[in-house]
Amino acid sequence: MSTTPAPFPYRLVATDLDGTLLREDGTVSARTRDALAAATAAAGAAHIIVTGRAVPWTRHVLDDLGYDGLAVCAQGAQVYHAGEHRLLTSVTLDRQLAALALSKIEAETGPLALAVSRDGLDGDVLFGPGYRVQDGPLASLRSEDPEELLAAPINKVYIQHPELDDDALALAARAAVGGLVNVVMAGAGVVEVLPLGLTKATGLSLAARRLGVTAAETIAFGDMPNDIPMFGWARYGVAMANAHEELKAVADEVTASNDEDGIAVVLEKLLQG
Repeated sequence: MSTTPAPFPYRLVATDLDGTLLREDGTVSARTRDALAAATAAAGAAHIIVTGRAVPWTRHVLDDLGYDGLAVCAQGAQVYHAGEHRLLTSVTLDRQLAALALSKIEAETGPLALAVSRDGLDGDVLFGPGYRVQDGPLASLRSEDPEELLAAPINKVYIQHPELDDDALALAARAAVGGLVNVVMAGAGVVEVLPLGLTKATGLSLAARRLGVTAAETIAFGDMPNDIPMFGWARYGVAMANAHEELKAVADEVTASNDEDGIAVVLEKLLQG
């Protein structure tokens, strides 16, 4: 006797981008595309990409994927409509507060190398003296004038230290700035200073509200500590096998890695009931 699969239990699938939806070569596998299509088209769920990247560093990826829905960018600071190429919301980091926070961090750690993500649909990422630029999708803009970094509205500040690793730097920075700003570790070599209270969860909640979807109807996928608030907001959080241990510790489930179709593994199981 045949049985009918149970309905897909979520109305929203939220996925991080780097290390989660994207494989290490920057692509999305056919299997993962098919699983997301089945969840969205057949089961009626929505898919939202939630990334630490600001819109200018994200939209070319979304265009390549043929993605036309909402995307939460810049650690929750921006809600972007990919189909309309339109920025719906944007939160900026107060630059005086940023300068104060940076001075407090440097008082504890010594000099930092800095970069900033400028606000807007075409906002540049501007790298200051000594900042080590990783390979990325956009050409880097350099400035030898530290004051130029805070000369225009920004979403966030990237910080690096010549000796401390990412976890140690994030820990020291959080201890130094307390309730002034948020500090997150978003990836290898990526420690960020953000507006206080801003997380992927705040941006995702705004985007979900636009779709009429609640946290209780959401499954989220991620790989880094900056995904912890998103897991706390969503009904169910799935960490990739390649995820940071801090995220695995709070996940409801650990799936296969981003290179092994971890998102598809979970969605296929849910679709089959």
